[in-house]
Amino acid sequence: MAIERRTVLAGGAALWLAPAIVRAQPKMHVSHAIAMHGEPKYPADAAPPEYVNPDAPKGGTVKFGAQGTFDSLHPFIIKGVAASGIGALWDTLCWHSPDEAFSMYGLIAETIEWPEDRTSVAFTLRPQARWHDGTPITVEDVIWSFDTLKAKGSPSYATMYGDVLKAEKVGDRKVLFTFRGNVNRELPLVMGGMPVLPAKWWEGKDFEKTSLEPALGSGAYKVDSVDVGRSISYRRVPDWWARDLWMMRGRNNFDVIRYDYYRDNNIVFEAFKAGDTDIRRENSGRNWMTRYNDLPAVKDGRIVRAEITHENPTPMQGFIFNLRRDIFRDRRVREAIGFAYDFEWQNKNLSYGFYTRTRSYFGNCELEAKGLPSPEELEILGPLKGKIPDEVFTAEFNPPRSDGSGNFREQLRKAIPLLKAAGWEIKDGKMTDKTGRKLAFEMILHDAAFEAMALPVKQNLERMGIDMAVRTVDTAQYQRRTDTYDFDMTIDLWAETLSPGNEQREYWGSKAADIPGGRNSMGIKDPAIDRLIELIVAAPDRESLVTRTRCLDRVLSWHQFIIPQFYSNKELFAYWNRFGRPARNARYSRGATDTWWVDEAKDKVLKRGGNEDKK
Repeated sequence: MAIERRTVLAGGAALWLAPAIVRAQPKMHVSHAIAMHGEPKYPADAAPPEYVNPDAPKGGTVKFGAQGTFDSLHPFIIKGVAASGIGALWDTLCWHSPDEAFSMYGLIAETIEWPEDRTSVAFTLRPQARWHDGTPITVEDVIWSFDTLKAKGSPSYATMYGDVLKAEKVGDRKVLFTFRGNVNRELPLVMGGMPVLPAKWWEGKDFEKTSLEPALGSGAYKVDSVDVGRSISYRRVPDWWARDLWMMRGRNNFDVIRYDYYRDNNIVFEAFKAGDTDIRRENSGRNWMTRYNDLPAVKDGRIVRAEITHENPTPMQGFIFNLRRDIFRDRRVREAIGFAYDFEWQNKNLSYGFYTRTRSYFGNCELEAKGLPSPEELEILGPLKGKIPDEVFTAEFNPPRSDGSGNFREQLRKAIPLLKAAGWEIKDGKMTDKTGRKLAFEMILHDAAFEAMALPVKQNLERMGIDMAVRTVDTAQYQRRTDTYDFDMTIDLWAETLSPGNEQREYWGSKAADIPGGRNSMGIKDPAIDRLIELIVAAPDRESLVTRTRCLDRVLSWHQFIIPQFYSNKELFAYWNRFGRPARNARYSRGATDTWWVDEAKDKVLKRGGNEDKK
């Protein structure tokens, strides 16, 4: 421990002060990157990653098809429907590497500085970081962005930044974020992902109102043209300030990116077949197995089909219950309704066996809970006994299985006793409670393609005396109703990462349940789940993170908040054969097209209608 002695001169006499104990300062780290656990993979000024082509040519136009409409170019609030791709106009403090579980590399930030206990983080901005008008990105912009997003942005920002006490300027190019306590080790990385917005552009404007005027940006693209509700185009910024950084070489290769909007997904598909759009990400296994093989352009190689595998946790997708509705608050009712979804029949008859049934919120990775709880998990779950479902301790969670024949008798035999125990019985052919209330509700959808999944559930529920109306609404109405939680059931999806953390509060935390436009769409309010989330956020190392996440997985699953649907660990792309792609895909990328480019030779062949290159 250091001892400090100071001399004070007063009237020419030296007065010696008593020795003062100086507290040891925490170890400080200063680096170009930060990893959640362990060390970042890439050094400063590394060569471009193996999953990009640093020599990819720039140029050309790529057209995507989008469903629905848009009425806003302001993606940072819940009001309005933001245009596809608009968020890419603003750079973030750091860049996330898609071949690591969770590492952040300085983008706008040149260096990252943090203490050993991660109770704060400081970012020193790159001097060359610029807005599209050529003016520098400043510390004041960073502070304004943080304060504004937390106070006025979409609810997710308030949730993610809830443990950040303040942002302050501590140098000409240095901003310091100070955190609440030292149990949120992910926060330095979370702040690295913050988009930086131009304070000067927003001066005198209302941040909480939708806008069709694009704010001043800093990213690789800026808005080129807008036909409100119909199309939007972005043009590459040739002198983009970050174009020569190691992680950006070989990316953002298209001169123009265009999104054309169509009423429904079938029309989007027809537009792709006609060549009006270039790249289609297919989300239907049935379509992938049946609607492409007979296309002449597929047969002669003008359209390429690609199945891109990844190692991400598989998303949890399913029919969700709005727990704000009284009829869904009893877990037995939710479990009984879950028997009406016959995955095996649907997968065989509608999806040609393409999918696997989802059984975990963190599937396809080490975070997934399997078997019975380990001793380490029991240390965490034991104190919660009586506050979480008993099955957490006694059984592995798996959704119901059928023989795929469509015979509903076995499911009906299991569901009816659950409903009876919850106070419901069939009277005059309808499931009814003691007050005479009928068990009836509405499933809202925003895509007619989902009706193929919902209607068989409706038919099976009718055999149980339950009425489920299925209603497909337009994109704007769907967003408005889900933002205000004005629905009984719908389909939702949560994509997890290999390093879960603060976002779990937004997904399942009690405080998020009442925030309009939040991600806790089911309305979960459970102190035990809150406790597990906080343990995940505070996990000191990878081993404890995995153990704590498995505990949360078990508890969420056994609560029956959702009827799990299905997954595939492949991203499905169909595209007109005018593009080049890197030889390999990033380990945790879902097939992002920002590393693709227009191949001039292939483009010429395609324009001639030939099939000289089928690769």
